Amino acid sequence: MVALILGSKKLGINPDNVATPLAASFGDLITLAFLASFSRWFYGCLEPYSYVLVLVNVVLLCLIPLWVAISSRQPASRILLRKGWEPIITAMLISSLGGLILDKTVTNANLAGIIIFVPVINGIGGSLVSIQCSRIATALHIGSSPGEVPEGRKGPCRACHMFFGSGANHRSAQVLFLLVIPGQLIFLYTIHLMEGAHTVPTPFFLFIFLAVALLQVYSLLCVADWLVPWLWQRGKDPDSFSIPYLTALGDLLGTTLLSLAFLLFWWTGEPISTSFEWFGRT
Repeated sequence: MVALILGSKKLGINPDNVATPLAASFGDLITLAFLASFSRWFYGCLEPYSYVLVLVNVVLLCLIPLWVAISSRQPASRILLRKGWEPIITAMLISSLGGLILDKTVTNANLAGIIIFVPVINGIGGSLVSIQCSRIATALHIGSSPGEVPEGRKGPCRACHMFFGSGANHRSAQVLFLLVIPGQLIFLYTIHLMEGAHTVPTPFFLFIFLAVALLQVYSLLCVADWLVPWLWQRGKDPDSFSIPYLTALGDLLGTTLLSLAFLLFWWTGEPISTSFEWFGRT
């Protein structure tokens, strides 16, 4: 992340536009890679040595004081040690609700194909709203002091004003919202190729899927337009608070809407299966 931000500044690219979504993407990729490679070895050790699980937990707990001592040496991370737990724990709780909904959905064999599309819709939605959060937070850092909100940012969310205004943040909201359709189509085409390019999406599926994606991102941008100034007015750094809240909300909203969409496919007679027979006709 340090190399990415420094490289962006050197190339004249606004880090707000690339750092946060790439951080989320690399975070997911690296986490899944470590889990996939480590879990096989770890479960292999658990069979003959059942005490390994207790030993690993004890070691991790004993390392906590070391990490706290190292983090306390830097002023920025010292602040996060005191105030950074609230957004992380809250975001975990919100995301867990989405996980429960997804678990209930995939237990139905007719809806199991949803598992392929949840990372796509949640990843794009979270990345786009993270960019908007970073841009609004940067504008507040530059133009005002913590606790002081510009007049144009006070009051409840005004969705029409956000999308039809003329300011820089309004234009970015418009661009990010319009990026949903080409972004989702690219990922759908990628899934199509990964499945051997034997099927194509039906128009009905494309319409419902893109409608879900647009509704998710529209809702997240509206919430971001209200949440970031609200946190700033209360003296909280939006960079540390708003992004965890909104990405978790994006996961919950995307999973819920996509589950409802798959239920709609099922109720209308669209064949759904994990083998992607439902994905379209050749």
